[in-house]
Amino acid sequence: MNKTPKKKRNDAMYKAILQLETVEEAVKFFDDLCTVTELVALEQRYQVAVCLHKGMIYNDILNETGASSATISRVNRSLQYGSGGYELVFDRLGIEGEKEE
Repeated sequence: MNKTPKKKRNDAMYKAILQLETVEEAVKFFDDLCTVTELVALEQRYQVAVCLHKGMIYNDILNETGASSATISRVNRSLQYGSGGYELVFDRLGIEGEKEE
Protein backbone atom coordinates (compact mmCIF):
# COMPACT_ATOMS: atom_id res chain seq x y z
CA MET A 1 0.00 0.00 0.00
CA ASN A 2 1.48 3.31 -1.06
CA LYS A 3 1.11 5.79 1.79
CA THR A 4 2.60 8.73 -0.09
CA PRO A 5 0.58 11.76 1.00
CA LYS A 6 -0.91 13.98 -1.66
CA LYS A 7 -0.29 16.98 0.57
CA LYS A 8 2.92 17.77 2.43
CA ARG A 9 2.84 16.53 6.02
CA ASN A 10 2.80 19.02 8.89
CA ASP A 11 6.00 17.99 10.66
CA ALA A 12 5.34 20.57 13.38
CA MET A 13 2.37 18.56 14.64
CA TYR A 14 4.41 15.35 14.87
CA LYS A 15 7.19 17.24 16.66
CA ALA A 16 4.59 18.58 19.10
CA ILE A 17 3.41 15.01 19.81
CA LEU A 18 7.00 14.01 20.57
CA GLN A 19 7.07 16.63 23.34
CA LEU A 20 4.42 14.77 25.35
CA GLU A 21 5.93 12.88 28.27
CA THR A 22 3.02 11.08 29.96
CA VAL A 23 -0.23 9.40 29.02
CA GLU A 24 -2.04 12.20 30.86
CA GLU A 25 -0.31 14.82 28.70
CA ALA A 26 -1.16 12.86 25.55
CA VAL A 27 -4.82 12.58 26.57
CA LYS A 28 -5.00 16.35 27.18
CA PHE A 29 -3.34 17.14 23.86
CA PHE A 30 -5.48 14.77 21.80
CA ASP A 31 -8.65 15.89 23.61
CA ASP A 32 -7.85 19.43 22.43
CA LEU A 33 -6.72 18.34 18.96
CA CYS A 34 -9.49 15.90 18.01
CA THR A 35 -13.23 15.62 18.22
CA VAL A 36 -14.71 12.83 20.33
CA THR A 37 -15.65 10.96 17.13
CA GLU A 38 -12.10 11.24 15.76
CA LEU A 39 -10.61 9.99 19.03
CA VAL A 40 -13.00 7.04 19.20
CA ALA A 41 -12.07 6.10 15.62
CA LEU A 42 -8.32 6.38 16.29
CA GLU A 43 -8.53 4.41 19.53
CA GLN A 44 -10.65 1.72 17.86
CA ARG A 45 -8.21 1.37 14.94
CA TYR A 46 -5.32 0.96 17.37
CA GLN A 47 -7.26 -1.64 19.36
CA VAL A 48 -8.01 -3.51 16.12
CA ALA A 49 -4.33 -3.39 15.15
CA VAL A 50 -3.31 -4.90 18.50
CA CYS A 51 -5.88 -7.68 18.10
CA LEU A 52 -4.73 -8.47 14.56
CA HIS A 53 -1.09 -8.40 15.67
CA LYS A 54 -1.94 -10.95 18.35
CA GLY A 55 -3.51 -13.19 15.71
CA MET A 56 -7.19 -12.78 16.58
CA ILE A 57 -9.77 -13.58 13.90
CA TYR A 58 -12.12 -10.98 12.43
CA ASN A 59 -15.27 -12.15 14.25
CA ASP A 60 -13.54 -12.05 17.64
CA ILE A 61 -12.11 -8.60 16.86
CA LEU A 62 -15.54 -7.36 15.80
CA ASN A 63 -17.03 -8.62 19.07
CA GLU A 64 -14.23 -7.16 21.21
CA THR A 65 -13.88 -3.76 19.53
CA GLY A 66 -17.20 -3.11 17.80
CA ALA A 67 -15.26 -2.22 14.65
CA SER A 68 -16.83 -2.92 11.28
CA SER A 69 -15.35 -5.56 9.02
CA ALA A 70 -14.32 -2.73 6.66
CA THR A 71 -12.33 -1.05 9.45
CA ILE A 72 -10.72 -4.34 10.43
CA SER A 73 -9.79 -4.96 6.79
CA ARG A 74 -8.30 -1.46 6.38
CA VAL A 75 -6.21 -1.85 9.52
CA ASN A 76 -5.09 -5.29 8.38
CA ARG A 77 -3.92 -3.81 5.06
CA SER A 78 -1.93 -1.20 6.98
CA LEU A 79 -0.32 -3.92 9.08
CA GLN A 80 0.52 -5.97 5.99
CA TYR A 81 1.53 -3.27 3.52
CA GLY A 82 1.91 -0.05 5.53
CA SER A 83 5.02 1.83 6.51
CA GLY A 84 5.74 -0.26 9.62
CA GLY A 85 4.53 2.23 12.20
CA TYR A 86 2.37 -0.25 14.06
CA GLU A 87 5.21 -2.76 14.32
CA LEU A 88 7.57 -0.08 15.58
CA VAL A 89 5.18 0.84 18.39
CA PHE A 90 4.36 -2.79 19.22
CA ASP A 91 8.06 -3.62 19.50
CA ARG A 92 8.75 -0.64 21.75
CA LEU A 93 5.76 -1.43 23.95
CA GLY A 94 6.64 -5.13 24.08
CA ILE A 95 3.33 -6.24 22.57
CA GLU A 96 3.82 -9.83 21.50
CA GLY A 97 2.54 -10.82 18.10
CA GLU A 98 1.18 -14.04 16.72
CA LYS A 99 3.75 -16.82 16.90
CA GLU A 100 4.89 -17.97 13.47
CA GLU A 101 5.12 -21.69 13.03
